[in-house]
Amino acid sequence: MVGTFGLIRTPRIHFGAGEVRKLPGVLKYLGSQILMITGSRSFLQNKGIVDLLSSLEQEKFTLYVERVGHEPSPEDVDQIITRYRNIDLQAVVSIGGGSVIDTGKAVSAMLPLELPVREYLEGVGTKSHPGIKKFFAAIPTTSGTGSETTANAVMSGSDALGGFKRSLRHENLVPDIAVVDPSLTLSCPRHITAASGMDAFTQLMESYLSLKSGPFTDSLALDGIRQVHRHLIVACLNGDNLEAREGMAYAALISGITLANAGLGLIHGFASSVGASYDIPHGVICSTMMGTVNRYNIRALLQRTNYDKSAAKYASLGKILSDRDKKSNEWYMQFVADYLDELTDKLDISKLDAYGVKPEDLEKIASLTDHKANPVIFEKEELVEMLRARL
Repeated sequence: MVGTFGLIRTPRIHFGAGEVRKLPGVLKYLGSQILMITGSRSFLQNKGIVDLLSSLEQEKFTLYVERVGHEPSPEDVDQIITRYRNIDLQAVVSIGGGSVIDTGKAVSAMLPLELPVREYLEGVGTKSHPGIKKFFAAIPTTSGTGSETTANAVMSGSDALGGFKRSLRHENLVPDIAVVDPSLTLSCPRHITAASGMDAFTQLMESYLSLKSGPFTDSLALDGIRQVHRHLIVACLNGDNLEAREGMAYAALISGITLANAGLGLIHGFASSVGASYDIPHGVICSTMMGTVNRYNIRALLQRTNYDKSAAKYASLGKILSDRDKKSNEWYMQFVADYLDELTDKLDISKLDAYGVKPEDLEKIASLTDHKANPVIFEKEELVEMLRARL
């Protein structure tokens, strides 16, 4: 039986090399005044973006440009809103990584409103966003977060209780259009390609293993996992390989759809608790915790007396990643853990202490970590062990 499931809305998607050239044709029906949000160095390094800007200028668009060099804070969003509230903008366009897209998503959502964005953040403010926004286009230049297909914008900040990472969320905040052009990722540096690629891999695996998963998201997630298996290493070693870049862009796109519909697990729980206290890129946290958390998951599942759905899913992953037949389910499950550890080493993923995480901080981090839809629930002491393993 297929069973029941639902599907959150997705944006209109244009996928493929060269698709970014279609953006001016989409925007001209909206108006001429566009706010463009991009990364701090994207204009200088990416020929595709330079060509797009030239095309927009030739079409007589009035462009306002904001650059974002870090994960957005509520204050960052409010400052941008203040600068553009009295300008009759017809659209917001984000071109960059996940933080750039989240910034644009939040700006488009807050331009029609008067209050600061903090008032609408989950777990921070007291108000629910009404779901109105300016037209928003998302154009990723990395293959990782899948933010181009999700309806939330993550922000980092602080309050009386310490640091936080929280989302501005409403189903209507999903981008109106997502232009996924793999050629825009060709200039992405190796370390960002690795961290963002592992983030996409994490999202695909966690949504597949999620207790909220279903047949629709499972089929998408497995397709994305196959793409990562084939293309991540190649994209890191040979950044000019368009086929590998295309495979990873597709995997990241899928990961956004699956996480929005099936949820995530403990690795993203750590990403929230660690990222709230330390200036560590989201992709790095997911990358460095991926092997360890999955090994703990697999060990706990193997200790159970019954072979349940989660164990069967790990075995299925082992068959895909090993390309081997006629092995035991336990062998396939163990292979997944070994595969992830080996991949982490091959990609030179940094450990947490490289960003200042100290042993004395681990208890606090563990106490703030949410398991989300992880297939196994661990004790606090086990969470501390996982963190210590990545120092």
